[in-house]
Amino acid sequence: MYPMHILPGVITMTTMCARILEIDDNRLLVRDSRSRQEVAVNTRCNCNFDVGDRVIIVYSGAMTMSIPPQISAIRIRKAPFNRCF
Repeated sequence: MYPMHILPGVITMTTMCARILEIDDNRLLVRDSRSRQEVAVNTRCNCNFDVGDRVIIVYSGAMTMSIPPQISAIRIRKAPFNRCF
């Protein structure tokens, strides 16, 4: 996860590069490439992704303490060349 700079009154965002493990309605289960932790990603659209894809997820930085932890995606896109750098 790569937090962006924090400025007063500005919404911060965090990115995660992860591999998709499961796809359900409005949810992806992914494995974070840095922490190797499984994370449930709440999203409005998971229509262009396949299991095994590597994706870049932008989210607020807020993560639940549930198992698995959950985040709400602001934006998700396929990682270039299907790799996390």
